[in-house]
Amino acid sequence: MSGEGKVVCVTGGSGYIASWLVKLLLHRGYTVKATVRDPNDPKRTEHLLSLDGAKERLHLFKANLVEEGSFDAVVDGCESVFHVASPVLLGTNIDPQADLIEPAVKGTLNVLKSCAKFPSVKRVILTSSMASVVFNGKPLTPDVVVDETWFSDSAFCVSNKLWYMASKTLAEEAAWKFAKEKGIDMVTINPGFVIGPLLQPTLKSTAELFLDHINGGAPRLPSEIYRFVDVRDVAYAHIQALEIPSASGRYCLVGRVKHFSDAVKIAHELYPTLPLPEKCADENPSPLNYEVSKEKAKTLGLDFTPLEVSVKDTLESLKEKGFLNV
Repeated sequence: MSGEGKVVCVTGGSGYIASWLVKLLLHRGYTVKATVRDPNDPKRTEHLLSLDGAKERLHLFKANLVEEGSFDAVVDGCESVFHVASPVLLGTNIDPQADLIEPAVKGTLNVLKSCAKFPSVKRVILTSSMASVVFNGKPLTPDVVVDETWFSDSAFCVSNKLWYMASKTLAEEAAWKFAKEKGIDMVTINPGFVIGPLLQPTLKSTAELFLDHINGGAPRLPSEIYRFVDVRDVAYAHIQALEIPSASGRYCLVGRVKHFSDAVKIAHELYPTLPLPEKCADENPSPLNYEVSKEKAKTLGLDFTPLEVSVKDTLESLKEKGFLNV
């Protein structure tokens, strides 16, 4: 399907996933109205403005997640809206309510309120996360297969100080409630741990966490299991969720369930001189536990990128941008 003559909106356009989404949309012929925090900041805009088709069909707008009405001008005239923008603060020195939960929930509702004002908007695709799927206190043993019917429990997340998980859960809950009340056709994309090459010149994403563990930033490997998915697959899924009329509900996106050390082994084979940690933080690393169903994701035509390719392309991208010392 060609996007020629169609106008769509992408919020948080300069981010990790959104940049790839903008690239793929332009490639398909769409006209893209993308929001960025500061259209005059070259770190947020240059990589977008240099994309093929950007000169003719990319328009950048300033918008503030927590300011109601801030998205009206950009949503007006669009036939679909991709709400990708959301705070990702992974440090420890944060105020969970003010820095994560409030902007995530308010921002999502502000975008949806703008969408509800304009009949031109036929579908909204919301970037959510596996963080809003699995954190509910249920046993996550190896025989468990998590699917789109699972929802995280925000009270469980808050009581366990899982603030990012709480923010994504509360934002998605609020979005579904509002969409149902207003009759908005909404689809959510729920990716796992996103890796893959960066288009943007700054590191503020899961790619930064990945880099920390392979570039000497962490003395030991995390002992957790990761549910990896390639950023290009995530962007493609967003477009498929728009272009396939029957797409509906939620889509969990996890390509491979692997121990983090498996990704590090791939990195070490590619770059033997990297100062990689050799030991896990826990001497007995977590065994592989639950799987995530791919059945619904496959209905979007997804053929998940192999982890080896994702790791290789991530490293080459980080090296090219000067983040990786090899």
